[in-house]
Amino acid sequence: MNLRQLLTQIKSSPGTTERISSWKVTPARAGSLVDFPLSVDPRLVGVLKERGIERLFTHQAEAVEAAARGDNFVVVTPTASGKTLCYNIPVLSSLLENAESRAIYLFPTKALSQDQLDELHGLITALDVDIKTYTYDGDTPVSARKAIRVAGHIVITNPDMLHTGILPHHTKWVKLFENLNYVIIDEVHQYRGVFGSHLANVIRRLKRISAWYGSRPTFILSSATIANPEELARKLIEEDVVLIDNDGSPKGKKHFIFYNPPVVNRQLGIRRSSVHEARSLAANFLLNDIQTIVFARSRQTVEILLSYLKEDMKSRGWDDDKVRGYRGGYLPKQRREIERGLRQGEVRGVVSTNALELGIDIGALDACVITGYPGTITSTWQQAGRAGRRSDVSCAILVASSAPLDQYIITHPDYFFSQSPEHALINPDNLLILLSHIKCAAFELPFREGERYGGQSIDQILQFLEEQGILHKAGDTYHWSAESYPADEISLRTAARDNVVIIDTTAVEPSVIGEVDSFSAPTMVHEEAIYIHEGDQYQIEKLDWEGKKAYARQVDVNYYTEANLAVQVRVIDQFESEQGDGCSKARGEVLVSALPTIYKKIKMWTHENVGWGDVRLPEQEMQTTGYWLSFPQAVTGSLSASDLESGLVGLANVLVNVAPLYLMCDPGDIGVRPEVRSPHAREATIFIYDRVPAGIGFAEKLYELHGQLLAAAEELVKDCGCANGCPSCVGPDGEIGPRGKGNALRLLAEARKDS
Repeated sequence: MNLRQLLTQIKSSPGTTERISSWKVTPARAGSLVDFPLSVDPRLVGVLKERGIERLFTHQAEAVEAAARGDNFVVVTPTASGKTLCYNIPVLSSLLENAESRAIYLFPTKALSQDQLDELHGLITALDVDIKTYTYDGDTPVSARKAIRVAGHIVITNPDMLHTGILPHHTKWVKLFENLNYVIIDEVHQYRGVFGSHLANVIRRLKRISAWYGSRPTFILSSATIANPEELARKLIEEDVVLIDNDGSPKGKKHFIFYNPPVVNRQLGIRRSSVHEARSLAANFLLNDIQTIVFARSRQTVEILLSYLKEDMKSRGWDDDKVRGYRGGYLPKQRREIERGLRQGEVRGVVSTNALELGIDIGALDACVITGYPGTITSTWQQAGRAGRRSDVSCAILVASSAPLDQYIITHPDYFFSQSPEHALINPDNLLILLSHIKCAAFELPFREGERYGGQSIDQILQFLEEQGILHKAGDTYHWSAESYPADEISLRTAARDNVVIIDTTAVEPSVIGEVDSFSAPTMVHEEAIYIHEGDQYQIEKLDWEGKKAYARQVDVNYYTEANLAVQVRVIDQFESEQGDGCSKARGEVLVSALPTIYKKIKMWTHENVGWGDVRLPEQEMQTTGYWLSFPQAVTGSLSASDLESGLVGLANVLVNVAPLYLMCDPGDIGVRPEVRSPHAREATIFIYDRVPAGIGFAEKLYELHGQLLAAAEELVKDCGCANGCPSCVGPDGEIGPRGKGNALRLLAEARKDS
């Protein structure tokens, strides 16, 4: 059967249709084309026309014209809409006009950098000009680095390498910084939270060094659809930005299906595994020779699904090499082979982590199966966009798990298909992050007294660093005087210092596979914890707390661990508040104290508690930002102590799971603490706080979205079919009690009166 026939069969199948909560069809749309702007070099126009690009889509032409004016801009259009030409055309045109011009391309992953290098090389080869383009990352041979520093016209790298390998050594990159004309930042939506806050400071340092050498680059950014692309771009580069979001690319007809696996235990709210349902749906496409991509959230799930689908192919006499896996850990050569096979149609199916969510060229496939909600609406659209040729029918199916976020999305399709409400948040002035990068900037170039950094005065910070012996002041200038190399001590992925490194002892040669900040370490890498790194599972065998090292070995188990914390939240400063009859809200600075007590073993997919153990580690403290809602005595007075506690715990569970609907973050990026009687508010209170020292902006955004957050929480709990609570809403009744769900709904009803 072809795809149209197969979709008709799915729609008419009684066993399947009852599991479909939404079936949206987007009609085909012709592209909107215009002539090449006059600013594009005729040689480049000729090469593009030879490649079949006779005219540009309207958003591409708008981008080229903005670049010609010298405007910074951010392009926000869907997957496969031709965003790459929005920056390649201006960069190549400038190089054809001036051979001394230089550009830096920043990509979040090495695979994406390599893909873009291939694209550029193809255009440059066709132009037959001497434009030297190189990738400069951790894999670049030492022997090649000098040539790149001296001769590279386009340097393709990532934020981490720019931070540690280029900016601190700017005296070796004089040619680049003297002539830096463009800085390209691709996949901007990836730079949020801690990572985005670090990148904004890296850009501050880049601009400072560029100004030292007399250049002022234009910034070109591209992003998937988020709620605040212009705001995010402005915060990242701290300059005015033009928003280009009128997509002119053509689209084929697309079916987007929301699929909820059947309930296998209604009382406990447990559904059939999303992995098994995804396998069944994907196998149906593949066995009808429909080219398909299957997304999974972890490496382990990728390999499980790949094994299942290979078995399905073999059972029908098909070549199982037609289905491949794609994830971190595969060798670059193997990845290129798979990408090429997908483009040429030799590989009919691929099972991938979100590694293929980004703009790597794999052609356009016919069907996409997404195993579990990816965590954000943005990522879901990115993954769904991998299926869909410009003239043919395509489909994407989102298969939900039992997790609360999955269940909210799958049962509220109208919410999903409306404008994305997710905000990418960064806080470049987070004190710990800011201090780290001021050290790096001082190492790179001395600071003059009164010099501003990121638009603000930093004299007090410079004086503090002088007192610490890190800087030395001579006249009105602060010079680096420490022996350490500051960039090496700072990871762009975390905010705190003194991180705990995780060492894999599985292999003969132990190696570092990751790190966690000290505040999170007691819950993530305590002894016997299951630490998941890019989908692979590791059990922590020993935690050397003083030495900040956790020793792990790779395992294969069907559970993960979750540590219970005895958490206390103390309000240090209240920034603003709003009183209500049913519920009050406030936000401010808080001190979070956390003492791990026990850990639970939680079974994957069903979220059942299957065991526990003790955790013996010291108490941790973190100063951060928080948002809290309090219930007056008039509301809580009629509830018994146990009912009030169960309602608060249930409501806290659902709020912390619903909050990521509005924040581009994981549930683990925020913490929650219910208190029957808060010492600060003297009322029943639920605190939600940023799990990042000094805060990143989550609490402030939740305060603003207070009413929407409560409405979404109430909908989720009301619409859940369980009797007394389950993992898909307020938590299992074994943890919150038989009346927990009802008590949580009662508190929500009161809170909603004021919102």
